[in-house]
Amino acid sequence: MASGIPENWLEAALAGLTKARVTVFGDFCLDAYWLIDPDEGELSVETRLAVRRVRTQRYSLGGASNVVANLLDLGVRQVRAVGLAGHDVFGRLLAEMLAEKGVDTGGLLRCQDDWQTMVFAKPHVRDQEQSRIDFGGFNVVRLETARALAVELDRAASDSTAVILNQQVPGGTSPPHVVECLNEVVAARPDVPFLVDSRHRAELYRGAALKVNSHEAARLCGEPRPLDERVPDASVRRHAAQLFARIGRPVFITRGERGILVADGDGIEDVPGVQVLGRTDPVGAGDTAVAALAAVLGYGADARTAARLANIAASVTVRKLQTTGTATPQEILAVGPTSDYVYLPELADDPRQARRVPGTEFELVRDLPPGLDVRHAIFDHDGTLSTLRQGWEQIMEPMMVRAILGPRYQDADKGLYHKVLQDVRGYVSRTTGIQTLVQMQGLVEMVLQYGCVPAEDVLDAHGYKATYDREIRALVHQRIERMRSGELEPADFQIKGARAFLDMLQAGGLKLYLVSGTDTPDVVAEAEALGYADLFEGRICGAVGDLHVEAKRQVLDRLIRQEGLGGRQLATFGDGPVEMRETRKYGGLAIGVASDEVRRFGHNPAKRARLIRGGADLIISDYTQADRLLRLLGLA
Repeated sequence: MASGIPENWLEAALAGLTKARVTVFGDFCLDAYWLIDPDEGELSVETRLAVRRVRTQRYSLGGASNVVANLLDLGVRQVRAVGLAGHDVFGRLLAEMLAEKGVDTGGLLRCQDDWQTMVFAKPHVRDQEQSRIDFGGFNVVRLETARALAVELDRAASDSTAVILNQQVPGGTSPPHVVECLNEVVAARPDVPFLVDSRHRAELYRGAALKVNSHEAARLCGEPRPLDERVPDASVRRHAAQLFARIGRPVFITRGERGILVADGDGIEDVPGVQVLGRTDPVGAGDTAVAALAAVLGYGADARTAARLANIAASVTVRKLQTTGTATPQEILAVGPTSDYVYLPELADDPRQARRVPGTEFELVRDLPPGLDVRHAIFDHDGTLSTLRQGWEQIMEPMMVRAILGPRYQDADKGLYHKVLQDVRGYVSRTTGIQTLVQMQGLVEMVLQYGCVPAEDVLDAHGYKATYDREIRALVHQRIERMRSGELEPADFQIKGARAFLDMLQAGGLKLYLVSGTDTPDVVAEAEALGYADLFEGRICGAVGDLHVEAKRQVLDRLIRQEGLGGRQLATFGDGPVEMRETRKYGGLAIGVASDEVRRFGHNPAKRARLIRGGADLIISDYTQADRLLRLLGLA
């Protein structure tokens, strides 16, 4: 764990949530999902327009309702709802759904006859969402209604340990005159932490902590930016400091994959984002975050713990497609207290910020820790030492596209084909370095999501892996045969200087380990063909055909925990983010090899970005400057 953070912090935080009593005030909405049949062959007799028939419909809690759902699923046992609902059918459904979850709905008022329950209807044709249809966009809160809401909020806050003030709809429950009433309640309850989550008018609230995204923070600080333009990290930090100085309460700035920046009386802390490999849906992630933040503050923990838990919880929600999802303690624990964080994304995307080690081509991402005493070196194989599998992406991508489209592969329209290709290409890029079987499990999910293959014809992860293995093994076999025939040499399939560098490390007394996401027998055979298997003295570990066993994680766990190593004794060399993250978690030195596998020397910018995001401390391209690398590591 990071310095100062208890190893069991996540379990303790989740246990604490059961002590919180949280009230949610705001825009209580429903999300409606209507799956429309794409067949427009039937025309209306009256209008002669195509009939759009809904095949299935389902409704889930949205807006403040989804914040409530998140609180309950997180384990908060007492949740109150304060807001407005209409006398329409959606209002009755909303109240029923909240009551079924055990929410105290005594503060959900129906005191205004012209109020329409807010609904976000999301029609879908196949897998594509169509233009949204909104209900309740023209509501106006009367003055007497505002006063009634303030009375209900004060009553609920008197028995709450935290209160969320949620504003998501411009014409919703929190126009300016209502916010003024809310501010009076906040001022009257100084011992209760209030947390504001307002999309449009956060500047009107007083006396409460604030949760905003980076663009909202920029607007509040007088530096608005277009939504398609990323707010630089330096600006976000400046905005966080300004907002905290202005309100005197904790400020949480959410930044998507870049995580959460928290500012409070102890300064500013950057909680990095969590890597999510599969397809994502950001709908509801903000609701999950604000629920987790308030719940943690509501049992008395600090803002830093709140941000860390909210960050992990939101990473669970974004994995749930076409729904305003929630996160449970079990799902959060599965991600774990030492998550797959995304490190320094701004540096990763901007090579101009690279900091070179003088006299070398190395990039120093983080200052190397003092007192390095490297005694164990772990090497990834493909792309780090070996290029025998160079070009595997050109095999995996078309194989996955064929698997997803199935019988529609030949006649799929261009739009569908390129959508699948784009999804596959992004997925392959994100999952580089993890074991093949896990990649194939992701393929199974994509096959099911697209629905082009009949259910009975969908293979499992092992079935798709067998297809891929046949194709990649044919390529590797062909290259090995050319070495055996004398046409090529082992050095022709090694990153330049790799063998000499391994010899130097072994001569220096280091124990060498070889790990890979490829099956163990294949890794051993390929290392033997390249002539350096003996240097690892049997310490070669690949995938074992088990989705739940990651070879690189397994080796690192054994080295650190079972052999009692200190992090400063371990260095890992790899061209993928998995080994970087795992080494970083254990305090070892993560050396990213941003290799150009075609030339076998020189720099690969795409790898550099992935490695920095994975937590690399140092970036090298090859081993041609081995003597300087050894000196940098204190080994020469």
